[in-house]
Amino acid sequence: MHSPFGDISIATFLSEYWQKKPLLIRNAFPDFEPPLNADELAGMALEQDVESRLIIQSPDAEEWHLKHGPLTEKTFAELPDSHWTLLVQAVDHWVPEAAELVEQFRFIPNWRLDDLMISYAANGGGVGPHYDNYDVFLIQATGARRWEIGGIFSEDSPRRDDVPVMILPEWEAEESWDLQPGDMLYLPPRVGHNGYALGDDCMTLSVGFRAPSHQEIFTGFTNYLDTVTSAEDRYADPDLKLQTNPGEITTEALQRVQHILQEYCANPELLSHWLGQFMTDPKYPDLTGEQSIEMAGDDIRNLIEAGVPLCRNEGSRYAYHQGPNFILFVDGKGCACSPGQIDLAKQLCASLYHTGIPTTQENLDLIRALLLQGSLYFLDAG
Repeated sequence: MHSPFGDISIATFLSEYWQKKPLLIRNAFPDFEPPLNADELAGMALEQDVESRLIIQSPDAEEWHLKHGPLTEKTFAELPDSHWTLLVQAVDHWVPEAAELVEQFRFIPNWRLDDLMISYAANGGGVGPHYDNYDVFLIQATGARRWEIGGIFSEDSPRRDDVPVMILPEWEAEESWDLQPGDMLYLPPRVGHNGYALGDDCMTLSVGFRAPSHQEIFTGFTNYLDTVTSAEDRYADPDLKLQTNPGEITTEALQRVQHILQEYCANPELLSHWLGQFMTDPKYPDLTGEQSIEMAGDDIRNLIEAGVPLCRNEGSRYAYHQGPNFILFVDGKGCACSPGQIDLAKQLCASLYHTGIPTTQENLDLIRALLLQGSLYFLDAG
């Protein structure tokens, strides 16, 4: 895989920078062409199904105003000359060219990827000094943006409570860089940063990653256990001994409960099945459902043999786990694959577009199921 880090290999990036320290790469994407222009981005922000925000600040950064989409043409017509930013989430879910750019970052597991957000700012526009709980790659697409970084922050860090966006007060930059088109800045979680446009026509692409909190993991797993356990499974103590005081919770009782918990938490098959479903759950479930296509096996075979590419739904998430059984996870659902389907399942997880697929009945069955689920489509078939 080509490294977007210049002379730094992907292996070196992962061992020395990933979740450890920032990295600036000049000209990471030579002759970079953004996946859409400013007017097209603004058009997306008018749509009901697209998640967008507009942030307007006073030049002295004392006042901040936040408006959630869908926005209106009137809103854009009334924008000030400077100090505003439009942000549109999950552009890769809607724009194939944006999804192709995200493929450059598949050295990070699929299930860790969140989305590609695009921001467009007038002179001085930004979202203020803040931190994120996830890794992010910031790619300058058009114009110029100054990025400042400084300090490590957490939920206990002070923040302004008089504004509708998360702003770190009394910001002091430790380093700063001016990014030009094609430059890229990587930031690990919780690194404080502040970016603002140097002039107009400033477009920045943010490839963000998912990092579920421990709370989300515990809640997600226990919710899953609720669906796979029975009310008939009960705490039992046939070895109960006479206690001196009936109010005591004994060490033996704690060990029995611990054994119950370990029975589930230490079960690799159960844990992998939950994690695969949990981490491939789509960001926008309705988006994948709308792409559902019902096709007969012969029609699928004819399109494949005619060389029509298959494409993952841009909003779909694919992953697999190979244990005693090979399980393919797509959009929050797990499917046990037969030995004859494993190569195709791995191929679907590894890349966006697919041609030359062997048209075995097993492969056709898997493709048909994913087409019906809305997680896969033929490029020339809707």
